[in-house]
Amino acid sequence: MLSLQAWAQYPSRPVRVVVPASPGGASDLVARILAPSLAAELGQPFVVENRVTSGGIVGTQQVADAAPDGHTLLVTFDTFAVNRFLFKELKWDPLRDFAPVMQVCRYPQVLVVHPSLGVKTVKEFVALAKEKGPNLNYGSAGPASSSRLAYELFKDVAGIDTVPIHYRGGGPAMQDLVSGQVQVMLIQGGGSIAQHVKSGKLTALGVSTASRSKFYPDLPTIGETFPGFESESWAAMFAPAATPKPVLDRLHGALVKLLAAAPVRERLEGQSCDIVGGSPEELAELVKGEQAKWGRIIRDKHITVD
Repeated sequence: MLSLQAWAQYPSRPVRVVVPASPGGASDLVARILAPSLAAELGQPFVVENRVTSGGIVGTQQVADAAPDGHTLLVTFDTFAVNRFLFKELKWDPLRDFAPVMQVCRYPQVLVVHPSLGVKTVKEFVALAKEKGPNLNYGSAGPASSSRLAYELFKDVAGIDTVPIHYRGGGPAMQDLVSGQVQVMLIQGGGSIAQHVKSGKLTALGVSTASRSKFYPDLPTIGETFPGFESESWAAMFAPAATPKPVLDRLHGALVKLLAAAPVRERLEGQSCDIVGGSPEELAELVKGEQAKWGRIIRDKHITVD
């Protein structure tokens, strides 16, 4: 009873929210939208910290090693589930070392090109890529990012070969795509992507989801050209393993309330973030499913971070 009363006072000091990605990326935007509302709801500051070193695995390890009291949290993205297949030195396990809190949202990935390529459809881009081959490059948010994995899968189904340029986060990669130093990306459709498409700085060709996205209703799916192709990004919150259930319940309850409220919901959807707001158990099942799917693809395609 005394323990329950103690945890009922959570949080008792400022909360660190670690994002293992660069500022401006999809998971960073989710964390920064949620943080001030969580602070207002729970009565303590929620301070977002970006930890990008070594593909974000160092920052993720810091959360795994933190005291399991809810004062250090992780807001991360889909490759959290599959990093163990890419980094041999990885010490943390996504299910063993973390307690799931909530899958906040999911994003379509959008195949976007620099307008200088002069293509308007997936078929046109694939034809150009087959003609130019390795003279075309593609950008990714990092060698272990979902943008890299999704594009590698796209290369395989489309039968093309483009040269990778890996960045330290989606923000820097997007800057170089807009400037024309990178020619194509398959990246989370959140953040500034939609604005760049509307302004004509980028040309969007298709979305990666199984069905058309409400955020990009005029875009066909890549699967309409290459049946069976499907990929999706997501953002979720985790705490260190062994975090007391009352703390997890308080966090989850606060997120449920915030995601149902218009201010937060509208800001997230304004970033092309399709709100999920599921249970911790559903998040754990999502991680297991992602491990099964992408683990097999990583092995079959011999994808490495070298």
